[in-house]
Amino acid sequence: MALQNIGAGNNDDAFYRYKMPKMITKIEGRGNGIKTNVVNMVDIAKALARPASYTTKYFGCELGAQSKFDEKTGTSHVNGAHETSKLAGLLENFIKKYVQCYGCGNPETEIMITKSQMIQLKCAACGFVSDVDMRDKLTTFILKNPPEFKKGSKDKKAMRRAEKERLKEGEAADEELKKLKKEVKKKGSSTSKEGATKSKKKANGSDEDRASPTHSQIREEAPVEDEDDDEDVQWQTDTSLEAARQRIQEQLSAVTAEMVMLSTDEPEKKPKAANEVNGGLENGNSSPYRSLVEDVKSYLKKGPSAEELQHQLAGLTASSQEKMNALFEALVDGVDKGYAKEVVKKRSYLAAAVAGEEGSQMLLLHAMEDFCCKSGSNALKEIALMLKALYDADVLEEEHIVRWYQKGLKGDSKDAKIWKNAQPFIEWLQNAESESEEE
Repeated sequence: MALQNIGAGNNDDAFYRYKMPKMITKIEGRGNGIKTNVVNMVDIAKALARPASYTTKYFGCELGAQSKFDEKTGTSHVNGAHETSKLAGLLENFIKKYVQCYGCGNPETEIMITKSQMIQLKCAACGFVSDVDMRDKLTTFILKNPPEFKKGSKDKKAMRRAEKERLKEGEAADEELKKLKKEVKKKGSSTSKEGATKSKKKANGSDEDRASPTHSQIREEAPVEDEDDDEDVQWQTDTSLEAARQRIQEQLSAVTAEMVMLSTDEPEKKPKAANEVNGGLENGNSSPYRSLVEDVKSYLKKGPSAEELQHQLAGLTASSQEKMNALFEALVDGVDKGYAKEVVKKRSYLAAAVAGEEGSQMLLLHAMEDFCCKSGSNALKEIALMLKALYDADVLEEEHIVRWYQKGLKGDSKDAKIWKNAQPFIEWLQNAESESEEE
C-alpha cells in the first residue's frame, strides 16, 4: 500500500516518520443513486488516530452531500461522483483542523471535550492545547459522538522509534559514502598537483628564491624605521592611554582587547559617580560576555557554513559554556515569539556546535535554560517546543534531555517554571521509552 506523509507541509520530507495510506476511491451506482466509496477510509482513520465517521462526516459537511460510515462493514460513502484529488484536499483541511497540533504541527494529538462543550486538541509531544473553531459544522457531530479514549498508542510510538533508528543508520551510511568520495578526489587531485608543481619548478626555478620574507626578517627591518621616527616623537605621546588602546586593538582579538581596555579604564572610572558605573557594567553593555555575543552575531551575518562556524567558535577565547550561551543567544536575537521556529531554521549551526566535543549537548541544554530564564515568560512557554524541535532534528538525544531535566529538578533553579513547562515533553519521551521496552 502506497504511503504519504501526514500533512501537506511535510510532503517534501523523505524522512518524515508520520505516514498514512494514499486515498483510494471508487464510483458506485448510476443516476440519482451514484455514490463515491472511499475504499481505505478505515486505514486512513487509523493512521490519523481519529474515528472514520469523523472524516466521512467532514466530507459530507464540506460538499453539502449526504455521507455515511457503516461501522459493521467499514465502508465510507459520500453521495455524488467526486474526484480523488478533491476528497484528498478536503482530508488535508481536516488534518489541519482536527489532527495536527497548532503549536508544533505534530499529528500525535488527542481530542478533548471541556465541561463548557468546547473541543480542544492536546499534543502528546509539546503539551500545547489547541482550541478548535467551534463554528465548523463537524464540531456538532463530534460533541454528539465523542471519541473513545484509548490508553494504548504503542504501535505508533514503536513505529516512530523504529523510524528514528532507521534514519540514523541511513545517515551513517551516507557519511561513509561521502568520506569515500572525498578520499578518491584527494588521491586524484594530489597526483595532478605533484605533476604541476614539478613542471613549475623546472620552468620558474626553485620556490625558495621566490619565498616571502619570514617574520624574523620583518622584525629585524622594523626597528630601523622606528629609530628614524623616534627622533621626532616625544616619549609622553608613546605612553599615552590612546596609544596604549591602539596597540591593544592591533595586537589582540576583539574579545581580549575589550578585557584589557576595561582594566586600563578602571583608574579613570573611580572618581565618577556610582550611578554611572552601575549603569555601564550592570547592564552588561561592556562585559566580556556581551562582546562575545556581538562577535558571534557579526560572524553569523556573513552566512558561514556549519563547518566554518565550528572552526570560528573553537578559536574564541572563552569557556565552552560561554561560547554555547553566546551562540544560542546570537541565533535567536531579536525574536519575541516563535523561538521554536527560529531554532528550526538555525538547527544546522546548533548541530555543528554539539558535534565538537563530548558533553556539548548538555552545554546546549544549559544555554537554552539560561536564555529562557533571562528572556522571560515568552521564552519559558516555548521551552517544550524548542526541545521537541531539536529532538526531531537529531540535535539533542533523549538521554541527555532527560538527564538535564532530572538534574534541574534536584538543583536550585533560577526559575522553576522552566521545569514545569518542559514536563509534558519529558513525560512523552519517558512514556515512549517505557512502552518500547515493554514491547
